[in-house]
Amino acid sequence: MHLSTVKGAGVVARQGDAARIVLNTASVYELANAAILAGHDLKTEVERRGLGATVDLATATFDLPVSHPDPAHLHLTGTGLTHLGSASARDAMHAKLAGAETLTDSMKMFRMGLEGGRPPEGEVGAQPEWFYKGNGHAAIAPGADLKAPGFAEDGGEEPEIAGIYLIGPDGTPHRIGWALGNEFSDHVTERVNYLWLAHSKLRVASYGPEILVGDLPTDIRGTSAIIRNGKTLWEKPFLSGEANMSHSFANLEHHHFKYDIFRQPGDLHVHYFGTATLSFADGIKTEPGDVFEIAVPEFGQPLRNHLSFAAPVPGTAKVRAL
Repeated sequence: MHLSTVKGAGVVARQGDAARIVLNTASVYELANAAILAGHDLKTEVERRGLGATVDLATATFDLPVSHPDPAHLHLTGTGLTHLGSASARDAMHAKLAGAETLTDSMKMFRMGLEGGRPPEGEVGAQPEWFYKGNGHAAIAPGADLKAPGFAEDGGEEPEIAGIYLIGPDGTPHRIGWALGNEFSDHVTERVNYLWLAHSKLRVASYGPEILVGDLPTDIRGTSAIIRNGKTLWEKPFLSGEANMSHSFANLEHHHFKYDIFRQPGDLHVHYFGTATLSFADGIKTEPGDVFEIAVPEFGQPLRNHLSFAAPVPGTAKVRAL
């Protein structure tokens, strides 16, 4: 089953090619809370409510598939260096003049994942790279602009799988499902110094349009493309799923939700799981108006967003003393 939120229609459930409105449902957030309180899964909750009119998702305009009524209680976070092949792109960005036997921090982190990122069930594995992107104010709907701040050096796509979670009343994380995500970043800033990674990640991000509810395929294959003036400028295969990763999802989920602050009842989490595909690694310089497109057949409709830049703000940020 897939869930989405369509403007003018509301919450839509899709089984196969049939997409229909979920009756008496204000939002996916409300739907998921009801399923948790009832002690059953989302599919059962959808069946209990019933389905209405059909919706053509190919021509629909989407909102975020799920959001929080209070944007401050939606957390956008992620993990990096989790995919086979991702270290080579990252290491090329971070490599410095050093002896051939010296590993960069990126390669050390990647090797830790290779050696300990898939622990036996119930055991704790290697801790991954982790970063914070923002709250619900940074969550951008499919089809909308990914706007880089005026001081940004770059606006680059990061095609990823995102896990979407709702924290239950007792503090237990419940996975609503999986979505395509564009974990938008500033790779030029990151390249200057790896310690600026935190700065480079404080950007808006998008996810959706559809949430895949249930098990994630182990081998996910799609494409990531940049379209400029109606023509494909760059395109590469996008691979994810545990068959293409150095970490298991269970290990990555543990190292996020082991923190008490991320298990607050009612909070919503969108966690990006990393990528091995970056146009920046191929020397692409994105421009305002470019369209980022991430497409994977198992996820239904592709995730598309335009790139834009905010106007530079002169001077420095002003702080007023009280």
